[in-house]
Amino acid sequence: MALKNFIVAIELGSTKITGIAGQHKPDGTIAVLAVVREDATQCIRKGVVYNIDKTVQCITNVVQKLRAQLHAGIKHVFIGVGGQSIHSERNVIIRDMQEAMPVTQQMIVEMMDNNRSMEYPEMEILDVIVQEYRADSLSQADPVGVQCSHLEGNFLNILQSKRHYNKLNTCFENAGVKIAEMYLAPYALADAVLTPIEKRSGCVLVDLGADTTTVMVYYKDVLRHIAVIPLGGNNITKDICSLQIDESDAEKMKLTYASAYTPVEDMDPNLKYDIDSERKVDSSRFIELVEARVQEIVANAMNQVPADYSDKIVGGIILTGGGSNLKNIDLAFKKYANLDKVRIAHFVNTTVSSTSNEVNAKDGTMNTVLGLLVKGDQNCYLQEEQKPRDIFGNTIGAEQPEDGEEQAEPRDVNNLPNGVVQTAAEKAAAEKKAAELEALKRAQDEKERREAEEERRRQEEERKKKPGIASKMIKWLNELTKPEEE
Repeated sequence: MALKNFIVAIELGSTKITGIAGQHKPDGTIAVLAVVREDATQCIRKGVVYNIDKTVQCITNVVQKLRAQLHAGIKHVFIGVGGQSIHSERNVIIRDMQEAMPVTQQMIVEMMDNNRSMEYPEMEILDVIVQEYRADSLSQADPVGVQCSHLEGNFLNILQSKRHYNKLNTCFENAGVKIAEMYLAPYALADAVLTPIEKRSGCVLVDLGADTTTVMVYYKDVLRHIAVIPLGGNNITKDICSLQIDESDAEKMKLTYASAYTPVEDMDPNLKYDIDSERKVDSSRFIELVEARVQEIVANAMNQVPADYSDKIVGGIILTGGGSNLKNIDLAFKKYANLDKVRIAHFVNTTVSSTSNEVNAKDGTMNTVLGLLVKGDQNCYLQEEQKPRDIFGNTIGAEQPEDGEEQAEPRDVNNLPNGVVQTAAEKAAAEKKAAELEALKRAQDEKERREAEEERRRQEEERKKKPGIASKMIKWLNELTKPEEE
């Protein structure tokens, strides 16, 4: 029997595309119904699409396999946006008033609009996280109603390459897969693995992937910084290859022997690791290669923490992703980052039931796509209409629009929940509506200008018709000097 209520999420990772389907249970838990993975090394690099056709094929395969496992049609999917092109930029918008007055909601909207209109060459603003407002010298989360003469809005703009943003939307459009919601994947991950205390007290989330490492900094429940570093577990594998080892063998050696940190007292100068049946490598040389790369990854990750938050990481460092399974990775971060509080988030905070080995492994590799599944709030089931067919199997009659396909009113970009990204279709609809409103405003302004001009002319004509003071004086003098009649 086909299921009629489920959520579908798709994550485009740095080396694979993962699709998952599940149900939200009344008790707040998640039941995973299907999991599909497609190798994406031939079309995605460091989380960025470089081959559209192959990516379209991967997405199509994922959706078809999910459909087959669910025995149901899929109306739309939730997707995560990430990859190397994601980073954040701070921006400050200032408004000075001639005299102190209460801050209005309209002032806040105008500041948000001004921030959204910022131009970043070749970059797209995906999301805006409000950091704080400053009303005169006081910090405010919501300054509406506060009296001040100087207002500052501090924003964190999440940016992505316009080219990648367009490619990503094109891939789903060409695959014929509708997008229910587009999320900032790292944001969904953070909500899935961090605790409220960690976000509030200040923490660094480090997602160690195959080709990239994503770093997010939180303080007082607000995202303060995000960056994606082009370094990951595959870099360790490639370093091992420098020992003249095939990449597949190097990966096996990494999984078997590699340790992110090995105390000096645990090193054995006589120990050798097997490469194959005929060759061995000194353990000290192997350890040196691995630790050098790990140290570089740690240093680059911690270098992303803004200086004004470096002393506010009370919640510590939280590691997740496939790279967090590397032996002693927590010890490496403690040593090289000089922080004692390091936690590995092997799984999401939500209770999940599943028969999938990938999910039940709880090794951090499924955390992002599970986070997207948790975020999903629209039923993805598609009621496939049964239409009559001719003897050749072709559908008889014109195509009918699917239920719910009518054009939705574009959402206000300033009122989207944090972590939600406008799709290309939504962006185009919003821009069209904004252009229409601007055209109406220009027409109204022109109408008011013409009416004002007409009124000015009318008043001028009236003035000319009425005798002025000077003409009245002249007429009066003429009357006085007019000779009396005999």
